[in-house]
Amino acid sequence: MSKVIKVNNTSSERNSASISGINEFVVKFANINGTGSASANNMFAKAVFRMGLPISPKNIFPSNIQGLPTWYEVRVSEKGYLARRDGIDIMVAMNPQSLAGDVASVLPGGYLLYDSTKTIDLRLVRNDITYIGLPLTDICRREYKDARQRQLFKNIIYVGALAALLDIDFTVLTGLVSDQFKGKEKLIAPNIHALELGYQYANKNFSCPLSIRIEKRDLVGDKILIDGNSASGLGAVYGGATVVGWYPITPSTSVIEAFEKYAKRLRIDPGTGAINYATVQAEDEIAAIGIVIGGAWNGARSFTATSGPGVSLMGEFLGLAYFAEIPVVLVDVQRAGPSTGMPTRTQQSDITAAAYSSHGDTKHVLLFPSTPKECFDMTADAFDLAERLQTPVMVMSDLDLGMNDHMSEPFEWDDDRAYDRGKVLSAEQLDELSANGKKFGRYLDVDNDGICYRTFPGAHPDKGSFFTRGSSRDPYAVYTEDGAEYVANMERLIRKFETAKEYVPKPEQKLAGKRASKRGVIYYGTSAAATEEAIDLLKEKGINLDGLRVRAFPFNKDVEDFIEKHDTVFVVEQNRDAQLRSMLINELEVSPKQLPKVLNYDGSPITAACICENILEQLTEKEAC
Repeated sequence: MSKVIKVNNTSSERNSASISGINEFVVKFANINGTGSASANNMFAKAVFRMGLPISPKNIFPSNIQGLPTWYEVRVSEKGYLARRDGIDIMVAMNPQSLAGDVASVLPGGYLLYDSTKTIDLRLVRNDITYIGLPLTDICRREYKDARQRQLFKNIIYVGALAALLDIDFTVLTGLVSDQFKGKEKLIAPNIHALELGYQYANKNFSCPLSIRIEKRDLVGDKILIDGNSASGLGAVYGGATVVGWYPITPSTSVIEAFEKYAKRLRIDPGTGAINYATVQAEDEIAAIGIVIGGAWNGARSFTATSGPGVSLMGEFLGLAYFAEIPVVLVDVQRAGPSTGMPTRTQQSDITAAAYSSHGDTKHVLLFPSTPKECFDMTADAFDLAERLQTPVMVMSDLDLGMNDHMSEPFEWDDDRAYDRGKVLSAEQLDELSANGKKFGRYLDVDNDGICYRTFPGAHPDKGSFFTRGSSRDPYAVYTEDGAEYVANMERLIRKFETAKEYVPKPEQKLAGKRASKRGVIYYGTSAAATEEAIDLLKEKGINLDGLRVRAFPFNKDVEDFIEKHDTVFVVEQNRDAQLRSMLINELEVSPKQLPKVLNYDGSPITAACICENILEQLTEKEAC
């Protein structure tokens, strides 16, 4: 079989310095938005996953509807590293608009697969990579008469070719097609035929497999592939949500879509057919959070989902919920800001805006999920937390976690679990209070934990009612502008925030060795996978870092203790202004010099290489001083 790789009308021997590797590489697909490539690229990722290998897919897409470049990266890692990795080993270049940049992104010794129907510009030919030409357009012209079919099946054909080039079990792909088109059986045979076209062409014309290839493993166990937004939507259903107020915004819309999809299966009474949930699309984000507050005040578990611009608009109502002490849940799927920013790029850019949202002195509870399982768990738990603490709770996801598929532990739920409604007085308890000569006070701190007792509307015909207001009041909800009463109320709210430290998820610690290192690193959310990989890479260089993944705000004692035990603690974030670091300094009164920052904010998920380079540079500068 020939080892010749065709480039234009000439041919060249495969680069002798080609990258070699089994189950450790990155494939990137370059396409045009709106051409139907997403499902084909996703099929490739799922095929590798079904061969028992850990994968990390990343979809990079424009904010317009159609016509601009889009990319899809798949990292395959037998070692189990799931962060995005710098450098591309195999580029599937299907977009002439981005070809120059796509060629440049391939690592020396890598491969570039392209449509050789048209001659490639010789100025884009590099001597240190191998070009694999597939006449995809010609194949489609011969096989299909319909223009749309030609476009769609072109994507499937290159997946078939990759199966041959990378030694992917072809039966895995045919199984995926059968699963994907279950109930639409007439589509199965045409898609399998398209896969066969690519597979046979590659086997006939190239030496397969390449020096980079797949070998079957059993490294994923019972793990699943799912996006964080679907996980949050399902978590809201299991968490007891029945009222949703929302306004569409990228990248959070699919949280509500997922909630509705699952609610239609799980929130319909099987006997009567009654719909036991309400989803209201409001005219804007302000109205959406108003609906949520109204539902929560009436005793329904209510939530919304939005992104940074929505959090900005919801600020005044979040302040109302904080001050009136109404339990609401908000899922913030963060994107690059400020203003419109880059709406389809990821960042951890709303941390301070969410934590201190609204004017005046406010502090909100934040949860930081790192995986789809934590999106499910934390969204469900947020409703218990919000009602226990009688305050807004925000789940701080982001575009990378929310919209990309991630390998995740399967979700678990205890059917015997009871919802924690917090301190709610029943009619009987109100009567008992009255019989004992005590008066119900909505903002009376009976237990000295900052959390007061509340009632649901209509709990008792003549007891337990109160006036909900956003203006200052006394412990009995009576309007007052007395300074001492205001101060007492604000101090009680801070006391409640201190109590919250006992209930929010604790941080997770990763020690460098048996002994604690003098250096540490704090990280959160989707920075976790890259940071934990960076810790391993730095250890190979003799640099030991203890790690702490922060999972919530307010910061509990474990976070404070970790910083105190280390001379230097790097803080890894995906924003420009080191927002979590600022909060650590502000809340824990830590010296800024003790917390050097490691930042990435170009809209792409942070990589281990970026973290290592940044930390090594700072350590070198410190030693030089």
